[in-house]
Amino acid sequence: MRISETSFNGAVAVEGYGPGFWRAGGVLVEGPALVRAEGIAPWGGYDDLAPLLALAGQVDVLLIGTGPVMDYLPKPFRDALEAAELGYEPMGSTAAARTYNVLVSEGRRVAAALLPAG
Repeated sequence: MRISETSFNGAVAVEGYGPGFWRAGGVLVEGPALVRAEGIAPWGGYDDLAPLLALAGQVDVLLIGTGPVMDYLPKPFRDALEAAELGYEPMGSTAAARTYNVLVSEGRRVAAALLPAG
């Protein structure tokens, strides 16, 4: 089997995570994080909608990492994303991080809002 390294073409990829932290582009963020091709930043969780709503028109999909397992998104949170016509996909946080890496490596316009994975 031939193995080759994934190229992210200058985009920031999720490099690691652990109890209560995310690492992308060599930057460590404790707690929830917002990852985009341009970088990673702290995110305030479901009550912090402003940085997510600012992505409307800039990303094709926002992956929402709901924590250690897939969980329902709060209705006011969903309603705000839908009102902004921001496409989103909830999933467990580690799955969201992996999916983000695959999509960003393909050059897709994607971001991931990740709650701690455990």
